[in-house]
Amino acid sequence: MKQDEPAPSGDVDGCGAGGPAGDGAGVAVATDPEHVRRGLTSDEVAQRVAAGQTNDVPARASRSVRDIVRGNVFTRINAILGVLFVIVMATGSIIDGMFGLLIVANSGIGIIQEIRAKRTLDKLAIVGQARPVVRRDGAAAEIAPDRVVLDDIVELGPGDQIVVDGVVVESANLDVDESLLTGEADAVDKQVGSPVLSGSFVSSGSGAYRATKVGHDAYAARLADEASKFTLVKSELRGGIDRILAIITYLMIPAGALIVYNQLFSSGQPLGPALNGMVAALVPMVPEGLVLMTSIAFAIGVIRLGKRQCLVQELPAIEGLARVDVVCADKTGTLTENGMRLADVHVIGESPNGQDPKAALAALAADDPRPNASVAAIAEAFAERPAWGEATAEAPFSSAKKWSGRSYGSHGNWILGAPDVLQEHGSDVARRAEEIGAKGLRVLLLASSDRSVDDDAAPGTVTPRALVVLEQKVRPDAKPTIEYFDSQHVAVKVVSGDNAVSVGAVAGTLDLPGAEHPVDARTLPEGGEALADVVEESTTFGRVRPDQKRAMVGALQSRGHTVAMTGDGVNDVLALKDADIGVAMGSGSPATRSVAQIVLLDNKFATLPYVVGEGRRVIGNIERVANLFLTKTVYSVLLAFLVGISGVASQIFALDPVPYPFLPRHVTIAAWFTIGIPAFVLSLAPNNERARSGFVPRVLRLAIPSGVIIGVTTFVAYLLVYAGPDQTQQQKEQAGTAALVTLIMIALWVLAVVARPYTWWKIVLLAGSALGYVVIFGVPFLQRFFALDISNPAVLATGVTCGLVGVLLVEVAWWVSGRLRGERRRLFATGDDVPE
Repeated sequence: MKQDEPAPSGDVDGCGAGGPAGDGAGVAVATDPEHVRRGLTSDEVAQRVAAGQTNDVPARASRSVRDIVRGNVFTRINAILGVLFVIVMATGSIIDGMFGLLIVANSGIGIIQEIRAKRTLDKLAIVGQARPVVRRDGAAAEIAPDRVVLDDIVELGPGDQIVVDGVVVESANLDVDESLLTGEADAVDKQVGSPVLSGSFVSSGSGAYRATKVGHDAYAARLADEASKFTLVKSELRGGIDRILAIITYLMIPAGALIVYNQLFSSGQPLGPALNGMVAALVPMVPEGLVLMTSIAFAIGVIRLGKRQCLVQELPAIEGLARVDVVCADKTGTLTENGMRLADVHVIGESPNGQDPKAALAALAADDPRPNASVAAIAEAFAERPAWGEATAEAPFSSAKKWSGRSYGSHGNWILGAPDVLQEHGSDVARRAEEIGAKGLRVLLLASSDRSVDDDAAPGTVTPRALVVLEQKVRPDAKPTIEYFDSQHVAVKVVSGDNAVSVGAVAGTLDLPGAEHPVDARTLPEGGEALADVVEESTTFGRVRPDQKRAMVGALQSRGHTVAMTGDGVNDVLALKDADIGVAMGSGSPATRSVAQIVLLDNKFATLPYVVGEGRRVIGNIERVANLFLTKTVYSVLLAFLVGISGVASQIFALDPVPYPFLPRHVTIAAWFTIGIPAFVLSLAPNNERARSGFVPRVLRLAIPSGVIIGVTTFVAYLLVYAGPDQTQQQKEQAGTAALVTLIMIALWVLAVVARPYTWWKIVLLAGSALGYVVIFGVPFLQRFFALDISNPAVLATGVTCGLVGVLLVEVAWWVSGRLRGERRRLFATGDDVPE
């Protein structure tokens, strides 16, 4: 390990020169009680800012504008098209170089969309970032992470993320979870002098630490660079497209060689027309718009979700959530409101020394520096604190032990926690608490103990004093969201740390299947197939420990499920990190937001269906447009090889060679209304088809037969009207026009097949595409500009007839393939196909 890399082990004694506490001068400052109490002064902060000792790490490690431009310009597709454009320009045929505009479109649109998405994400990320509490001039205040400077005193409480490296200067049962750094699930006890690393978070207790490494020196800088980077990372869609592009690149080399050989030697054409023919054959092989459409669809999806206050940390998370078939939802903060209200206090028996349990509740709530929702509700109900003096000992709440407490000397040792944890199962108190919890209420037990709460053997002998009943409000959007997932065959499992009966009651109000049989996680098997069986069959779980949430996610994944985990608390972090898609609430702890791929900044569980909908739109629409682009690639490759092989055959069998039938301008206009414009519209259209794996094989099942039909039929049409090597220029244009008519007719029909099932706007799109070609072929100026000739009825009729034959073959192939794969084929959309 490098000297400037602190080991994430929390080893106090082993902290060397490179560790957080290794700076001798820094330690001297840290041991100064006055500095710890008041923090830095304004002058000291200004000095450090001037010296560059600030946490100057960008709030979001997004790509710079320069990187975005470079990434969109220097691509494989642009390189291919650029070389072909240079070749055409060298022949002096500027009109035939129109496809070069695709380079500008590919780069320009991609740059614009990514910069817009970057700005949206950067703005949203600022809303969701952690805000540390720093002491300065004797006062504590929240500041942005980039305003932390060296030697700042940063306060810590449960759930707080440690934003810079430092050394602990105050500790009250401070436990830090370093699982994000080490993979170890157990929290590490931090005493005064212990090092803490950015990227870890507080699991329980409170304290403060002095910042010893800030900015790019801190461990957080490297974590942020990995966790929050704006990039189109790996996904099935993009991976499949990249594989297809690689294959196409290798096919272009022999195809281009065959075409040039045929044009130069077999047909005897001059170099200029021969190169034009080669470019005309190679350009349509490149699915130039497919990558562009994929990038646009992803970026626009992120922008749309951003307007719904949904922060997408990684773009493929949209695609990933669309593939999810199990959603594990935390109860508190996800299905229920974060806020609570004290409903009742059931006093049990007599209190020690005649102390009033309600007074104890008031003291516990008032003395908690960072109350959770339950304690805040108690504090609101009991605003007047008893005159018991300061607590002599305290034990902060942690999700592992499920209780917290304080000792007040002669006023007793008081504990507040889960009844089923502090009492024997089946006891009268536990049974009564379970009965109350079965109504959907949250129940806490107030108890007294025979020993101080900070004793190693605490809680010791516990005597129940009162049952504290709290009301949880179910989110109004929770039930419709669960109903949506049920309609989409996505299983929802409620996984909570609360009492199992109470969790089941809340789930029951949402009509969740299986809610009437909640599972107490303390009875779950440790792991393996036994755990997977229970998790697969049941839907509601209570008393789930953080490590069990993680194990449950793994168990579901072992059964082939794609799992999304939602949560807002520290105890959800491990499961969020291991899930296929982690979804955090914006109001949750900074630690959960840092590991989640998706953050719901408006805290609405109901936003998830919109995320699923965006994912389905992206996947379904890209699959549609991929069919169009790859069909063009298949028929272009086949046509190029057929023409090239005919040239070789002409040399062997003394036949007339067949030149390539099209000019580059022809293949350009052929793509305008059969692929380009329709693909753009289809890529952004509504689509709620369920995501399926196997993107590449499924696309090729349509693209290969359709492409073969177009390629063979177009070649046959050209053979039928080809007047031989001695043809006039007019005959050449007439033959090329007839072949182009054949190609366009069949390509339009492939578009019609891909657009199914039809809705009114798809029919308008198809009609508009056909009308575009009617205008091009019918307007004399455009005929001359694109070298088209429809003046020979016999030749044109041949092209139309071949086109009709190809249309019939494509239609038959579509129905037959559906029958063979058992897929339901239909021409028109029903209500299930149209998103709300």
